[in-house]
Amino acid sequence: MSFESIDDALDIESSIVKKEKRWKLLPLNLKRKPSIPQSEQDYNYSRGQLYSLIEKGQEAVNNALELANEGSSARSYEVVGGLIKNVADVTDKLLDLQKKVKDLDEISVTNNQTNVTNNSVFVGSTTELQKMLKEGLLNND
Repeated sequence: MSFESIDDALDIESSIVKKEKRWKLLPLNLKRKPSIPQSEQDYNYSRGQLYSLIEKGQEAVNNALELANEGSSARSYEVVGGLIKNVADVTDKLLDLQKKVKDLDEISVTNNQTNVTNNSVFVGSTTELQKMLKEGLLNND
């Protein structure tokens, strides 16, 4: 490709310099960290959010209780009681979350088990079958 016509039109002199391409090799990381399953990520996120809500609820209860003690009105004590109930509900949700995750783990373990059923047919007389069963029971002891 010639750039002479462009150089003439712009009244400049140019030169093309070729640069060597250098490739930087990055080390290959063969040991990959196992990715965390989506369900475990969701569990960790939900658990963190519930802990945060419980802590904020505790602060709100403490502040509301101080205000109720200063004002001594029935309504302020009613609000404190509602806050305490809400914090207790959140802690129950935290326990429910634990139980649900445990149930999911149990379901995944039972789904991984495979049941193998072999259909066998014995061809012989009943005395031969009894003899085989007797020998098999004696050999297993």
